[in-house]
Amino acid sequence: MAERLLADGVEATLGERLLSAHPLGGGCIGEVYRAELSDGSAVVAKVDRTGEANLEREGYMLRYLGEGTELPVPEVYHSSEHLLLMEFVEGGGDFSRAEPHAAELLASLHGITAGAYGHERDTLIGSLSQPNPWTSSWVEFFRDQRLLYATRVAREAGRLPAELHRRVEELAGRLDGIIEEPGRPSLIHGDVWSGNVLARGDRISAFLDPAIYHADPEMELAYISLFNSFGPSFFDNYARRRYIRPGFFEERRHLYALYPLLVHVYYFGGGYVASVDTTLRRFGA
Repeated sequence: MAERLLADGVEATLGERLLSAHPLGGGCIGEVYRAELSDGSAVVAKVDRTGEANLEREGYMLRYLGEGTELPVPEVYHSSEHLLLMEFVEGGGDFSRAEPHAAELLASLHGITAGAYGHERDTLIGSLSQPNPWTSSWVEFFRDQRLLYATRVAREAGRLPAELHRRVEELAGRLDGIIEEPGRPSLIHGDVWSGNVLARGDRISAFLDPAIYHADPEMELAYISLFNSFGPSFFDNYARRRYIRPGFFEERRHLYALYPLLVHVYYFGGGYVASVDTTLRRFGA
């Protein structure tokens, strides 16, 4: 059924016949293929027969970045509830020479600001909805739309123990004593781990699977630090372009990492629960 949906979508959207479809790794949302077309070209196709992956929203985020920023992302040819067709970008996962370029690109992205935190519409992290109501206070936005929201959905999924839920709520109640309001809200990619980045030599060829919104840019840096997406060269080069406020590496990166950790608890449970516990203890919760 997936191949039929793909073939029909390719013909209706691109006017070409589907010759073959080869599964690609890294698709935890829906089914991901490299599709070979009758004109000799190739595209990447994501197919979701359930409609739960919100492929239309993923297409929106890629278009938003592609049309309004310098961040390299695949061109979107078609996005709907069940099918996303986009450019096939060459690249691999060796970032050893490309980290300075990644720093340059993300520092530039973080220079795109807004008048409040959030976004013009709700977005996604994976297939999980990210609520983005415009909010003037970063502390309020991070508390309500990220920390408490992710805690609630992880608890409702049956993967976060009630005791940890209570401790996150306790920490959330005193956030304003731990973090301050940063400068202007920055546009972030939101999901920069090694599986969502492609490199060729010393250049980043594409960022994939965005989870965009306007935030304290340290959210991006905390995510990168948590998953070791890039190494010291990235942070050194980033700091030459954008100021990293004192206390980030010592404290705030651990606090901001709670959001992706809770999202991973929602998806996977397991060892991520222990990581949430460790982080809460770090902040006396």
